[in-house]
Amino acid sequence: MRAVLPVLATQYKKTKIIATLGPASESKIEELLKAGVNGIRLNFSHGTHAWHGAMVKKVRSAARKLSRSVAIIQDLQGPKILIAELPHPLQVEAGQMLKMQFGADFAKTGIIPIQFDFSRSVAVGQRLYIKDGAVICEITRVQGRKIEMVVKQGGKFSSNHGINLPDTYIAGSKLTDKDVEDIRFGLTQDFDYIAMSFVQTADDIEQLREMIKRKNKNIKIITKIETAAAAEHLHEIIAASDAVMIARGDLAVETSAEAVPIIGRKIIRIARTMHTPVIMATQMLESMTSSMSPTRAEANDVSTAVTLGVDAVMLSGESAIGAYPIETVAQMKRIILMTEQYMLEMGELGAPEAFKASHTANDAVSQAAQILAKRVGAKLILAETFSGHTALAIAALRPSAAIIMASPDLKVCNQLAIVWGGKPYKVLKGRYVSAGIMRTLLKMGALEKSDFVVSIFGTHAGKSGATDTVRLLVA
Repeated sequence: MRAVLPVLATQYKKTKIIATLGPASESKIEELLKAGVNGIRLNFSHGTHAWHGAMVKKVRSAARKLSRSVAIIQDLQGPKILIAELPHPLQVEAGQMLKMQFGADFAKTGIIPIQFDFSRSVAVGQRLYIKDGAVICEITRVQGRKIEMVVKQGGKFSSNHGINLPDTYIAGSKLTDKDVEDIRFGLTQDFDYIAMSFVQTADDIEQLREMIKRKNKNIKIITKIETAAAAEHLHEIIAASDAVMIARGDLAVETSAEAVPIIGRKIIRIARTMHTPVIMATQMLESMTSSMSPTRAEANDVSTAVTLGVDAVMLSGESAIGAYPIETVAQMKRIILMTEQYMLEMGELGAPEAFKASHTANDAVSQAAQILAKRVGAKLILAETFSGHTALAIAALRPSAAIIMASPDLKVCNQLAIVWGGKPYKVLKGRYVSAGIMRTLLKMGALEKSDFVVSIFGTHAGKSGATDTVRLLVA
């Protein structure tokens, strides 16, 4: 069995941390994990396949050295619509008329070139944002492949700046040629999750799901919710996903800044009822890209995410290109621990009664385990899981007791590394799993004689989703 750190609920963070690798952190992977990182994100909008492959190997090596389960996420670029090549930056003013067209030559025609032809999807009256909303336009005419618009808010933009179409549904495949090439590479690597960008409906996820199935890979899908269309189809999208990410940057542009907190709360509430992990992303500690300390608003933002019950919070530029990647992780961990300690003292952990209304057998068994653990003051809940389903069901209830997530599958352990409240624990197949884990925890001082442990498992070993037994054990 692999080593386990002490698991008292007050000694480790329940909300997990995901860090994006980049130039600032590629040589500091072990330090990131020691500082509190549970998952590593590789952003395929940047970097070569060779670099990403090398990073996967480095993460696995560091995780083995530290006896840690770590989730590695391949984050696809997605169908990001960009301004194509311009000879120089453009300054536009309110009231000015603009034209856009795929493949246009600006120097010859004055028409702004775009890298993707969306002329068949847009309509008159729809909004078009450039550079994350720095420039706002309204479409006035669509003539063939040429799109005409009036500038509502002026500003400056140049080549490769992004375009957002918050009122537009773009039909068809959501995997670009680059995405498909990146996925094929990813399926040869040891990724635990693939994150899909700019999803609009649940159907968009199916092409990726099929590619994974054809290769018979146990890789889960994280759906990034960052479009206005996705915000209108939350139930269907979350049901079709293995995890979801609240990608607040593009979501704010596609909807509005004031709508993002409400959409985020809806996502968290729906996802917990479906046992689907939720990741909160974008500008969590943005100022620490260049500063040793976060702003008060950022500290409050991380703390609020914890109180809302997300499974993980994610660092992007802060850890990829920031000046203080290790210090940023350490700061985030301190905020999480202090917030969770307060929640524990105030009795704010656990699921509301409305959440406990599920009538599935697995949910009922999980709820019984949580209630038993609370009644007897159990030090921990031991979830023995073949596929991860048992652990997800327990974690969704947000118990105050620590959760040991024991699985014979190393891939499952890595996937569970970013799930709320748990410490993944690789075990051998067979019987007496609980006894072996308890002996190890007693030796480490994480348990004391006469401590209660609640064990939850399925009597049909190796069968996914067959949790049917709860036991009360005494150390």
